[in-house]
Amino acid sequence: MIPTESTTTTVDHTSDAVYAIKTEDLTKRYGDLTAVDAVNLLVKQGEIYGFLGRNGAGKTTTIRMLLGLIRPTQGRAMIFGNEVSARRIAAVAPIGSLVETATAYPSLTVMENLEIQRRLTGVSSRSVHRAIDLLGLEALTDRRAGHLSLGNKQRLAIARAILSHPRLLVLDEPANGLDPAGIVEIRHLLHRLAAEDGVTVFVSSHILGEIAQLADRIGIIHNGRMIEEVNLHSDVGDSPNRFELEVSEPQRALVLVEAIPGIDRVQLRGDGTLEVIPGNVRASAIARLLVESGVDIESLVPVREDLETHFLRLTGGHD
Repeated sequence: MIPTESTTTTVDHTSDAVYAIKTEDLTKRYGDLTAVDAVNLLVKQGEIYGFLGRNGAGKTTTIRMLLGLIRPTQGRAMIFGNEVSARRIAAVAPIGSLVETATAYPSLTVMENLEIQRRLTGVSSRSVHRAIDLLGLEALTDRRAGHLSLGNKQRLAIARAILSHPRLLVLDEPANGLDPAGIVEIRHLLHRLAAEDGVTVFVSSHILGEIAQLADRIGIIHNGRMIEEVNLHSDVGDSPNRFELEVSEPQRALVLVEAIPGIDRVQLRGDGTLEVIPGNVRASAIARLLVESGVDIESLVPVREDLETHFLRLTGGHD
C-alpha cells in the first residue's frame, strides 16, 4: 500500500488553526444508513486538496457538513480553527463554495447575479470585474443566466465563489459541463489562486486525470470511510509502488516473500508471475532473499501506477 499521511483512526493534535480544514471522526447517519463514517481530514493552508470517491461514497455529504449546511451526527469539523457547528458564521465566513450544481438567478444577467453576490458579501465593484476577467465572462455580462450553456453557468458559479476573495475555496465537481479548454483554464485559475493569493482549494471531482494535474494531496473516501490520504506527487506515480517478478519457483518464492516483515501483499497470478506490493521493503532485499534461497530471478520489473489505476485498485476496480 502507498504510505498514508493520515488514517481514520489517527487524530492530529496540532493547533486546529494551522489547518484550513480539520475534521475529527466526522460522521453522518440517516436512520440505518451511515453516509459518512468517522472521517478525519487534514487540509493544510495554501494547498490544493483533491477529494476523490465514487458516486455515493460520501463526498458531497462531507462537503455539506464542512459548510454547515447539514449537522454531523457525531464528530466535528473545524475551518481555520473555528468549529463549524458551534460558530457557523465565523467558520464559513472565509469560504467560497460551489456544491453539486451551479445555481444563479435565471432571469437576471451575469452582471446582475454578480452584483447581488457583491452586495451580500460587501466587497467592492473591483472584485466583480476581477471575477469576470478571471473566469472569461466579459462577453457574457449582459446575457441572462438562464440562457447560458452548462459550462458558462459553471463559470458564473465559480466567479460567485471567488468574489469575496475567500481564504478557502470548496468546489464540488467544478469541471462539470466545461469543454477541455475550459477545464484547463479552471486548473490554471486554481493554481494561480493557491500560488499567488494563498487560497486553500478543496476540490471534489470524478475526473481523475485532472485531479492528478491539479492537486498537491488527495484523500480517497469509499463507502463513507477515508481509506487513504497521500501526497500525490511523491506517493502516487513518481516512484514504483509494486513489482512484477518472474522466478524459477513461483510458489516457493510466494511463501518466502510473504514472510518478509513489512511486505504489504504478494499475489501469484495465473501466468506464474508474482505481483508484490512491497510496503517499506526495497526490491534489492527481496531479490537478495530469493537468490540466497536458491530461487532464480528471470525478471524484476517496477510498476508505476497513475492516479486512475491507483484509485480503481483501492476502491475495487471498475463498476
